[in-house]
Order: sequence, then C-alpha cells, then structure tokens
Amino acid sequence: MILDRITSPSDIKNLKRSELHLLAKEVRNRIVSVISQKGGHIAPSLGAVDFTIALLKVFDPLSDRIVWDVGHQTYAWKILTGRNDRFETIRSHGGLSGFTNMSESKYDAFGTGHSSTSISAALGIACARDHLAQSGYSVAVIGDGALTGGMSFEALNHAGHLQKDRLIVILNDNAMSISKNVGGLQKYMSHMLSSKSYNKIKGQVWNWVHGLPVRLRDKFIYGAQKLEESMMNILVPNIIFEDLGFKYLGPIDGHDIGQVIDIFTRAKENMVGPVLIHLVTCKGKGYQPAEKDASLFHGIGPFESKSGQPFCTGRESWSEVMGKSLCRMAATDQRIVAITAAMAAGTGLSLFEELFPQRFYDVGIAEQHAVTFAAGLATKGMKPFVAIYSTFLQRALDQIIHDVALQRLPVVFCIDRAGLVGEDGATHHGAFDISFLSCVPDLVILAPSSAEQLDAMLTWAARYKEGPVVIRYPRGIAYCEGKPIKDFTLGRSNTLIKGENTALVGCGDALHLAKEVHQLLVEPGLHPWLLDLQSIRPLDVTALTRLAKTCSHIFTFESNTLQGGVGSLIRDLLNPYPAKVWSFGYPDRFIPHGSIAALHQMIGLTADHIVPRIIELIKKQKPKTRA
Repeated sequence: MILDRITSPSDIKNLKRSELHLLAKEVRNRIVSVISQKGGHIAPSLGAVDFTIALLKVFDPLSDRIVWDVGHQTYAWKILTGRNDRFETIRSHGGLSGFTNMSESKYDAFGTGHSSTSISAALGIACARDHLAQSGYSVAVIGDGALTGGMSFEALNHAGHLQKDRLIVILNDNAMSISKNVGGLQKYMSHMLSSKSYNKIKGQVWNWVHGLPVRLRDKFIYGAQKLEESMMNILVPNIIFEDLGFKYLGPIDGHDIGQVIDIFTRAKENMVGPVLIHLVTCKGKGYQPAEKDASLFHGIGPFESKSGQPFCTGRESWSEVMGKSLCRMAATDQRIVAITAAMAAGTGLSLFEELFPQRFYDVGIAEQHAVTFAAGLATKGMKPFVAIYSTFLQRALDQIIHDVALQRLPVVFCIDRAGLVGEDGATHHGAFDISFLSCVPDLVILAPSSAEQLDAMLTWAARYKEGPVVIRYPRGIAYCEGKPIKDFTLGRSNTLIKGENTALVGCGDALHLAKEVHQLLVEPGLHPWLLDLQSIRPLDVTALTRLAKTCSHIFTFESNTLQGGVGSLIRDLLNPYPAKVWSFGYPDRFIPHGSIAALHQMIGLTADHIVPRIIELIKKQKPKTRA
C-alpha cells in the first residue's frame, strides 16, 4: 500500500501523479474503516481528501502554514502528517483530537473547532511572517458553510486592504457543481490568470503606466480594470472576491488532483497579492452512503461500514424531545418560529422544518445574526425559539445582552449540548453557558432533568412574555420519568426526598449524579435532602434558605464550570446563613476529548469520588436539628 510508505508529508512529494489517486483511495478507506467504529465528521473529511494531497504535494506544511477552518475536514490531513499510526485513537480519551490542535502536531498551524476563523488566523500569521522577515506561504482552507459567518467577511475585507503577498485562501465549496458548458472556459481562465507570462506582462504594464501623467494613468488603470473585470464577470461566478481585493481562480474540480496541483503551483509561483482559489468538492466523496446523505454523515456516531447504517438506541435524544415539543406547540400557535445556525438536524429541528417550512429559519453559521434576527421577530409579536449548541452560543453573548435582554424581548433560547459532549472535546463542551449568562439581568435560566420537564418548560416559555428565557439541556438520550408534567412554575424547585442536616441540590442532568450520591450516603446512615433545582434564575429562595437554616452542609451538582456556576449562585444567596455550601462540577481548566464517562472519571465527577469527600466534610461538623 502507498499509504504505508507515508511517514511524513515530504514522502508525498516523491509520488507520481498516478500514485496520488491510489493514495486518495487508500486514505478514504482508512477514514471509513476507523470512523465507522469511532463516529465522527466523516462526510466533510472524505470530500477534502484529494485537495489535501495536492496541498502537501505543493506546499511545505512547516514553512508554509496551512490553517484549516472547522477542523472536521482534517482527517486526511492527520493521516498524512505523521498520525496514521494513531488514527484509531481519534476522539478517544488520550488519543487524537477530532480537530486541528497545535499541541498535538507541529503540522497543525492553528487550533479550531468553531468556524469562520481561518482567514483571520492565516492573515495574522502572514503579517507576523513579514514582521519577522520569514519565508513561506500562509494558506487558509475554508468551507463547509464557514463562509456564511460574518467573521470570514471581516477577514476577507482586511486581507484585501492589506494586499499581503503569499496569502492564499482555498474555498472548499461542497454545495454546488461545475456546469459542463463553462467548465472548460473556467479552467482556461484560471490557468491564464495564474500564469507566469500573464502576471509578468501585467506587472510590466503597471510599471509603465505609473510613469504616465496622473490623469492619463488613472484613466488607463480604470479602463484596464474594467476590461479584466468584464471578462471575469462573464466567466467567473464569484466576482465579489475580486471586489474585496483578491485574485480569484476557479471554480476548479477539487477532486481532480492533477488540476488542483497545477493551480496551487501557479498561484504559489506566479501571483502577487492575496489569492482565492475556489474548489468544488462533493461531501462524502468516494463513500456512497455519505455522498447520498451528507447531512447524516456530517457528524455521526458509530455505523456499519458496508451499508452505512448507524447503530441506533431506539430512544429519543434531548434534541428530538425539544423538536417534537416545539412542533406540538407550533401546530396551534402561529406565532412560534424556529431558528438555527446551520444545525437543523443536530438541534432536533428537522421535523419542524418539514412541517412548518414557512416558520423555519436556518441562518447559516451566523449565531450573532440568529439572535438579533430573533429579536427583530419578537418586536412584531412572533415567538422565536433559537436552538443553538452551548459552545456556539458563546459567539452571540453581546447580541443576547444588547439586542434581547436589554430590550426584554420574549425570545426563547434552547441551548443544546450543555455540559460535556464527549469525543468532540474542549472546543465543543458546553461548560460555560451558566457562567456567562447568569450575570445578565432579567434573563430566566432553566435546566430540565427529564424529557417531561423539558416539554413543560417549553410550554411555559411559549406563554412567557416578560423577557428572554434560556433552557439548557445536554447531549444524548433524554431521561424519561414516564408521566407528563401538567405545569411548570418559575422559581420553584422539586423536593424529591426530605431529610435532615445535609442537602443535595441537583441542577439539570446533574440531578442524576446527585441521586446516585444520595443512594450511597444512605448506607452509612445519613439522610440528606434531595432537591431538583429546575430554575437557575430565579432560584427557589424559599426552599434554599429553609435548608440553609437547618442544614450544616449543602452540596450542589451541576454540568458547568464551577467558576460562576450554579454552586456560586447558591453560595452567594446563602452567604448570611451558617450552612456550608460545597459544589461539584467542572474544574477551572479546559477538559479534553473522550467519552463522557471517561472524562467524569478524570475530573472526579462520579459518585464514587464524591461520596467519600462528602462523608469527610460532614464528620468535621456536628449535626444540626431536624428540619
């Protein structure tokens, strides 16, 4: 196998072009074989195999820094940059990350898990290179919808203004195809505009023009630019990049390795100023199930590699519970609209999109716009439900504060993937949303511990008119109590077990950890209270202060960082009282990737770790009177 001969990127430079196509096939087989067992972002990476090989054939990934946008395109990159022998460990605790990671490999120029960052980072690298008088190219690979993010256009605008040489942006476009009747002309134009002779003549003409009187020079330059622009307008569909100051090449078939190598080489050797190369690729290329359903295979759990069938538990996820509840309410309430940022399937809104297409909005990877767009809808009496992963909502904090909360608009935020998400790791853990939202005035924050609670909270939120509401819930299978909840009361907790001297307060899905701890504490003869908090803002002041007056210790459990989390809110509330408040949640550090169970073991967030600590703390203080 050719792949077995690739121990470093330099080995690719010695391969013949015929061998490169065989290498691409072997890399795809490797990706499918491993990811079918591990799960992961398979369709984006399969689509990027061919031009990844071309990148490594033309560029030196150490002196030329390659910055990937949305690092889930990089499985082939990992395999071909010295990590093939560890590829089976991808997304496992202690193994390879599912995204680019600077601490993992010297070939990863920039870490990324979110989108739309590559052009900004690559431009910064190019500027630093020039300040330090270094050689090399700075290359940004952007695609998979990342160009819908406003940050990308901010970076394109700045890069066009700076006109840095040796800056290349590769647009991986997997949403359109090249029309056969213009493909040849596009290929010819791309070759011509990137050719050494064309750019040499253009440079000589420009030097000559600058010797003309100002008025004649300006007229000549204007006319020449208009002529070139007219040619490009006829043949090139994305003239916007030229207007932003980039030399545009494409569209190019991103799976034609030879053609891509030629274009990369010409852009590297002949062109000045920033260059944008437009590649058209097929998501899931080379694996029929992923080509047929790229959305399903964008990010998927383990599946049967031959058929492509995912392994299914048969139980509903939290996202599916949210989506079905929203559909139920939307059937009788025409005000309800659903908004997501390029994650319709991931947030459980696919059914809503199918049933209510006129009230469904996918804004692309543009979380900031999604929030303010929802605010605009709310001003006219609509009831927007914004479903976004916790980690991605971080990008829209300003809009939540300035455009929604400050104006007390009744927008409902359905925060998916709150807490640890497992194999996607630190870039995707929803570990901070309570901390960065709990300081926002008049923002209601709720955390269900069961599917029935989530449904009840959504129903209540649809009627709430006083301001914005946040409902956070985790990734994975939803816990079902087996009976519907008729109503939800804001600011009221559920007392599940009455006790004495000690209290356990569980928040959201962390309630189930509190229940496990409670069972283990009963054996030594302890009888703690057990509360399901439900409402984070406002807190149940009555129930919590009652416990603070009669208990020596209150232990809180949450799926959020302890800095600014639920425990700190309760501790501040109960500060005047003698009860000691101790909190169990995420430590003050970034948590790596791995299964959620393995990560909980690593940070000590398990009943086996917690119970001895609680017993030790209780023994240090005499018990108080029964409540």
